[in-house]
Amino acid sequence: MSTAETDAQIINPEMPDVPPQAPSKINLKDYQKPSFAVETVDLDIKLYEDHAQVASTLQMVRQSAGDLVLFGEDLALLAITMNGESLSSERYQHRAGKLTIADAPDDVTLEIQVRICPQTNTALEGLYMAGSGDDTMFVTQCEPEGFRKITFYPDRPDVLAVFTTRLEADKRYPTLLANGNLVEAGDVSGTADRHYAIWHDPTNKPSYLFACVIADLDVLTDSYTTSEGREVTLELYAKSADIDKCDVGMQALKDAMSWDEVNYGRAYDLDRYMIVAVSQFNMGAMENKGLNIFNTACVLSSPETTTDARSFSVKSIIAHEYFHNWTGNRITCRDWFQLCLKEGLTVYRDQSFSADQQSSAVQRIDDVATLRAHQFAEDAGPLAHPVRPESFVEINNFYTTTVYEKGAEIVRMIANTLGPVNFRKGTDEYFRRYDGQAVTVEDFLSALSITDSKIEDFIDWYRQPGTPVVTGHQDYDSDTQTLTITLSQKTRHVAGFDAPKPLPIPVATALFERNTGNIVAERMLLLDQQTQAFVFENVTSEPVVSLLRDFSAPVQLNYDYQDEDLAFLLEHETNGFNRWQVTQMLVNRILLQNKGEKSSPDIYLHALAQTLPTLAAEDAMLAARLLDIPSAQELASAIPQDYDPEAIKAQREGLYQQLALALKDEWAELYKQLPIQAYQDSADARGRRALRNVVLDMAVTANVAGAAEWAQRQYDNASCMTERFGALKVMVNHQLAKADDYLADFYERFQDNDLVIDLWFSVQASADTVTPDDITALLIHKDFDWNTPNRVRSVVGAVASQPTVLWTADGLDIYTGVIKKLDTANPVLASRLLQVLARWNTLAEPRRQMAHEQLLDLQKQVSSKHVLESLESVLGSTGE
Repeated sequence: MSTAETDAQIINPEMPDVPPQAPSKINLKDYQKPSFAVETVDLDIKLYEDHAQVASTLQMVRQSAGDLVLFGEDLALLAITMNGESLSSERYQHRAGKLTIADAPDDVTLEIQVRICPQTNTALEGLYMAGSGDDTMFVTQCEPEGFRKITFYPDRPDVLAVFTTRLEADKRYPTLLANGNLVEAGDVSGTADRHYAIWHDPTNKPSYLFACVIADLDVLTDSYTTSEGREVTLELYAKSADIDKCDVGMQALKDAMSWDEVNYGRAYDLDRYMIVAVSQFNMGAMENKGLNIFNTACVLSSPETTTDARSFSVKSIIAHEYFHNWTGNRITCRDWFQLCLKEGLTVYRDQSFSADQQSSAVQRIDDVATLRAHQFAEDAGPLAHPVRPESFVEINNFYTTTVYEKGAEIVRMIANTLGPVNFRKGTDEYFRRYDGQAVTVEDFLSALSITDSKIEDFIDWYRQPGTPVVTGHQDYDSDTQTLTITLSQKTRHVAGFDAPKPLPIPVATALFERNTGNIVAERMLLLDQQTQAFVFENVTSEPVVSLLRDFSAPVQLNYDYQDEDLAFLLEHETNGFNRWQVTQMLVNRILLQNKGEKSSPDIYLHALAQTLPTLAAEDAMLAARLLDIPSAQELASAIPQDYDPEAIKAQREGLYQQLALALKDEWAELYKQLPIQAYQDSADARGRRALRNVVLDMAVTANVAGAAEWAQRQYDNASCMTERFGALKVMVNHQLAKADDYLADFYERFQDNDLVIDLWFSVQASADTVTPDDITALLIHKDFDWNTPNRVRSVVGAVASQPTVLWTADGLDIYTGVIKKLDTANPVLASRLLQVLARWNTLAEPRRQMAHEQLLDLQKQVSSKHVLESLESVLGSTGE
């Protein structure tokens, strides 16, 4: 159908018949189930050169009083029929993104035809075009509310239906995919150049899990036999040039399927599981039922083009989206306030899977480092919100580290409280009760509480914003041989919420004998009051206490440790995570004020010197992590006012320099012990490569003789991207003599690989010496692409990690300029970039006033509800 013919049939224009109203706030307390349920959906999507036509047939049945309400955005309504009768515009109301029919009978067959334009959809929601030329493909992103950009529908997660989808397109797009199982495919009758495919998904699902792909892709095929005997075809689709980078993802999928069967008793339920790699995608990946859409950065991997960190992330994300099949798809959210229900549980599951693929201590370090750097900062500022929010204007703004990572930590606390056997009983009960339903956090806790009713007390973790601070001290009585540990908890009061109440906080505890370094007692303490005393008996001498082992709760710990106690634990702790944690505590004491004084770095440096050589031989990855210095963002989140980015940077660099110099004599020997070897993808090999890169940077920092040449040789002789990129970062950050030559060589080698060129952009944007002018030059580079979120994040995201650039007049002007540019083109991305600016009000003057003025100016120049809601929060009060 031509464009002219389509326009002639429009009975209601794309714009509503009245001016759009200002976006309103949606509240959890106002939830009501929809008036109509949808039993089946038949979709027919025909793609043409400059538009698409979508016909839908909905079988609906009334389940409560009220109007029939459908949502739709950016749709041209061509026709609407109810129970065979064509409806004139007087029979329905279409305004502010809603189509309302007031006189619908109890049983409804609704047929709707709309026209959409995926070719101009830059928001990357609904059905949109990704790529260009021969690489053009059409894909969907419907979570949370993108389906309403495809057709009119009761687009909410508690409306579950069986979908049948027919796709039709030109044969230059031979790949036609949708959810479920392929029913039929062939040529369109009467044409030589068009074809179709029909897919049927037998499971009830909400519209946010709908997906389709129209493209020209190659496919890597494999199979898996489930524990129930089902033979499942596995397909991973990508551009032909990238299909050789799909093997890691395929193996990860099979590993995840097996892991879920063993650990949760969950087997896959369809005959086919498909993954599609897309270059232009706002998210990391999407768990659409049976048809996962993945950002290329989260699925493509090869030793030559992908760092170890990114490759391991590919495995984790593949597992995450697969685990959603049960925790998100088979059991979904009643409403979007329950987002943490599916995401927190699934993040916990993918973290557990990842811990089984490498050192569990290192996995826990990675999880907690992310939490502290991002979620703690969120909790400490104006964007603080409960894990389950109480209201929102735009739900896209709540895909946050609080919902995901803190949500996972709550599940972890519950799992540790119950123990493995009872947690498995609880999750089995959850799947048994609620399979095929849309449920709430309360439903989840109810199922888990079958072996321990106190689990329902964890509901307050979902309701209350802010990070609890646990303080404590110990008293030892040698006469009675008892140790008393007194702990208290306090959470800051976030404006707009009730005063915080004590939460149940599991504190994993061990007592170490000072003379031998042996553990003499272990216990899980449950701090569920404001202040509590815990008594250990038969303790023959005053021990060193290790608290919050394995980070048993997402809290800040301020225990009355002496520096010598922390150094002792660094050397003697048997828990790898806690060795890292006490090291971080020492570093924070050195870098931040502690009771008006700073700790000397001498104890920290001595303890590391004693520990590092042995640990490097035993666990190279953990050794590399012990050399971590907290990020500038994490340090900033601990400074409530008068934050000076330049001062913090100087302190961090000063301590790093001291560390490099203190162990100067060790670096050459360590680097020698870590030679480049043939590539292996094993935990040990990844650890050795990680430590080699850290040692290389330390050696260059300490001016070890010949270290600059080490970097060049490592780059030239690298067996994989981890080694090559690690060497390049060292050369760029330290401005070594041939850094520009190696940057040019890196570009020349990989200019045809978008993901590697993202690295090329990021290494320059995140360089220690980067300036606002450097950032501007990258933004106008011929390979910079505003329509590809990965490319935008490679530069702008790097700026966010450089506070000394971000919080200058020029740097902030560049950053807010990016947000203005993306506000209408891609408001989801714009809003997420904006949230980085939430800590502006902790800056020291005159930066604070400068930032405030720029944010107020930005508020006058943006219009999307995504950005406006985030700006209102960013400019708001931080509370008391």
